[in-house]
Amino acid sequence: MIVVYQEQLILLCMKMIEDILTKKDLTRQDLILLLQAKGDDRRKLFERSSQVKKEVVGNKAYFRGLIEFSNICSKDCLYCGIRKSNEKVFRYEATDEEILEACDFAYRNRFASVVLQSGELSSPAFTKRVASLLKQIKKLSDNGLGITLSCGEQTRETYALWRESGAHRYLLRIESSDPGLYYKIHPQDERHSFEKRLEALSLLRETGYQVGTGVMIGLPFQTMESLVNDLVFFKEQDIDMCGMGPYIEHEDTPLYKYRGELMPKQERFDLTLNMIASLRLLMPDINMVAATALQAIDPAGREKALAVGANVIMPNLTPCEYRKEYQLYEDKPCLDEDAELCRNCLEARVELAGSEIGYGEWGDSKHYFTRMGL
Repeated sequence: MIVVYQEQLILLCMKMIEDILTKKDLTRQDLILLLQAKGDDRRKLFERSSQVKKEVVGNKAYFRGLIEFSNICSKDCLYCGIRKSNEKVFRYEATDEEILEACDFAYRNRFASVVLQSGELSSPAFTKRVASLLKQIKKLSDNGLGITLSCGEQTRETYALWRESGAHRYLLRIESSDPGLYYKIHPQDERHSFEKRLEALSLLRETGYQVGTGVMIGLPFQTMESLVNDLVFFKEQDIDMCGMGPYIEHEDTPLYKYRGELMPKQERFDLTLNMIASLRLLMPDINMVAATALQAIDPAGREKALAVGANVIMPNLTPCEYRKEYQLYEDKPCLDEDAELCRNCLEARVELAGSEIGYGEWGDSKHYFTRMGL
């Protein structure tokens, strides 16, 4: 009798997943079931998310050449390896020449887009330097390179200046949309304000950027409800891009003391793939990154993310001598691969994922053009 009941329960759950995967509007309860999907249910989720990706945004993976041009940061986020208080990190700033050389490599190899990423700084000198770099990148590529910035919270005037200077996409991760959890992974002070983070996302939208954000998955104190709220937050914020990855601890951070309370890394990895697949169903036309952190857990992590819904991948073009100093988390891969090796590696990964590379294409978010009525 018990066996019969269990079989009926399994069949009911399978039917529930099948019903959810045909819906256009997903409820919070639907999302919880998708995030908890395992076995055959998980296979069906991934098949559906892959199908939606191909139907809506196509089967191309777009390269974003990543240039981590400085690890100097004014913030003290409790999870981050380059936090201001970490005195074990050698601080660096790549020169303009090194940055432009990396951009030239991207342009010559038809990556079509680059990402300039740094620690969070806010000063007239920093604002001016980034604006100058943007103009130089546009000039050297004859306006051929698309540019994403990821330089943290800034004023409306700074965002507008950088937009006018050539940037058109901006990634500002929220890390958690739950204010309670946000303040467990950040210091509670004016420099780490949840409200200011939200305001910055609004300013980016108002100044015309394609707006991206994202969260870490598997954080201490995080619940399944927190993750569902993150997905709903993305929808409510009407974002154009998303970068999500598993939380990987770093021994030189305050959160490291909670490492014994974390779910195993493989479970964080699996949950991240479920998040990517679920968000592809919830927001079919946005861009999603196959995060490098996935590869820190599974050597095939990024191609698995591409297979279930991601459509952006970021070859690391940061000069090799700086990469080991830009470790936000432990076991970051590709620290000793030069740009050429990184490109060749990712070409193979994209092919293994059954995708093709959108060489020479900016690969802008379809959602952005819909949102802007273009």
